[in-house]
Amino acid sequence: MTENPSVPGPRRDLAMHNDWFVSGWDHVLPRQGFPLTMLIGTASQPGFIGSLDDLVKEIFDGHWDMIGGDLDGALTFSWPDEEWDYEEAPEGPEACEARRWEQFGAMLTAVGFPVPKTVRDLSELFLTWGLASREETPGGTRWSMPAALPLPGDLLPLDAELTKRLDGIRWTMRTGPLVDTLVSHLIDDLGEPQETLTSLDRLAAATGLDADDVRLALAELVKSGDAHVQRGQEPADAERLEARRRFRLFMDWEHFHETRLQLSIAGDNT
Repeated sequence: MTENPSVPGPRRDLAMHNDWFVSGWDHVLPRQGFPLTMLIGTASQPGFIGSLDDLVKEIFDGHWDMIGGDLDGALTFSWPDEEWDYEEAPEGPEACEARRWEQFGAMLTAVGFPVPKTVRDLSELFLTWGLASREETPGGTRWSMPAALPLPGDLLPLDAELTKRLDGIRWTMRTGPLVDTLVSHLIDDLGEPQETLTSLDRLAAATGLDADDVRLALAELVKSGDAHVQRGQEPADAERLEARRRFRLFMDWEHFHETRLQLSIAGDNT
């Protein structure tokens, strides 16, 4: 999304919590949850004292398009000017928005939380849920955020489909960089071997990862159908490999390149 071109350049760098995307809140909350988290993260930086309204005024002269203007802007699940994908949501934007609100409202009321209507309402829920803290001090209002955000499923009754999707996102974000590092070693250093006799310790030494991270990367490759591992003539469980014991790693490079290319293309189109 583009910002209001009339707004002067920010006088303070916006900050985003490292845990936002991996936690999965982006797939649960209205779209303003993302810029609100950015706003609170910025307010939590050393040197800022005041309300979120003060910060919006300081950075954006009181109007920020991403939150719908100011903290009293109405929450929505879709961007007002986005091009609608009728293949993904054939019911259209209005019906999709209504459905998302029905699901979101039911989820919150089921456990006794009020359904927020404005960005300000949502900021109060952030405090209730522990995504943020606000303290009144003699010097003024101070904001903070925990190092690790609570997960949506710890606070809200997510349905099975959403729970599975968020678990998959967290797994992919956790293992993705590890897989990249391991595969770079297999391709660049070993020349894409079909079969490798190795151990977690050896792969850890070659990649700079620790043995537990190598185990996670192997588990993801096996789960994705890109590899399998054996000890002797028997299949082995990648998640239970011991650090020093040797195993054979079999890579299906054709499958790896085909599926990873498809994932990359799909990601570029989102």
